[in-house]
Amino acid sequence: MGAKHLLCVTLAAWLIDGAAVSRAAQVANYIVGPQDVLAVAVWDQPNLSGKFTVDADGSFTFPLVGRVEVGGLTLRTIEELLTTRLADGFLRNPQVNVTVDQYRSQRIYVVGEVRNPGAYTLDGHMTLIEALARAGSATPAASGEAVIVRPQPGNHRDEPLLPDAAEAAEIIRVDIKDLQSGGLARNVALQDNDTIYLPRAELVYVFGQVRTPGAYPLQKGTTVLQALSLAGGVTDRGATGRIRIVRLEGAKKVDVKVRLNDAVQPGDTIVVPERFF
Repeated sequence: MGAKHLLCVTLAAWLIDGAAVSRAAQVANYIVGPQDVLAVAVWDQPNLSGKFTVDADGSFTFPLVGRVEVGGLTLRTIEELLTTRLADGFLRNPQVNVTVDQYRSQRIYVVGEVRNPGAYTLDGHMTLIEALARAGSATPAASGEAVIVRPQPGNHRDEPLLPDAAEAAEIIRVDIKDLQSGGLARNVALQDNDTIYLPRAELVYVFGQVRTPGAYPLQKGTTVLQALSLAGGVTDRGATGRIRIVRLEGAKKVDVKVRLNDAVQPGDTIVVPERFF
């Protein structure tokens, strides 16, 4: 095995290990809330190990130590809390591990141009890609952008929060094409009560000598050529050298001469005239 190949293998392994460590850290930092089901394991103490549902007041009853307040705590903090309680007159050097068996207390909302909009349970490491996958992915009418609306801390809501009503929220915009092409740096880790909103694409209109005239969703950066492709392409009678756009500027319509690689704007009407001969 060459040194260069060995370096690539080592780097790939390091990236995989790093991703696993990052995900484990996210799970460990999960904030426990009501209705979550915790799996508690105490080493060499099967009678103390089991699954426990967090009650509405954020607590649950644990053998020997009684009620334990865990609402708002991370898994690692709960481990430390149980370890301290058990070591106080019950066990010598207890070893406690706490994981989430069922995530129930936190949720996100996925709305807009997705196939299955609604509320989804948030586990300890859900990302934007995973949320969109659960919602069935974007519809053909989606704009190509995902807008994450994140309420300010303490502003909990029981319904989606849309961008135009989000005065006290953080707005995160993500280009879905970047995600699809491997831009994982934009694969945002989601938080409790986030709303993922996929807006409907604005339209471009294509008429004249094209195979399928009509209105088509406009993605960011769409060119005249790409818009013509959406309409099935130019017919044999189309004059590609005289294509024009009818564009609304304020309250006035203007004719714009364009080339095939020019970008189109929302609301543009592309007209492909017939050839003279």
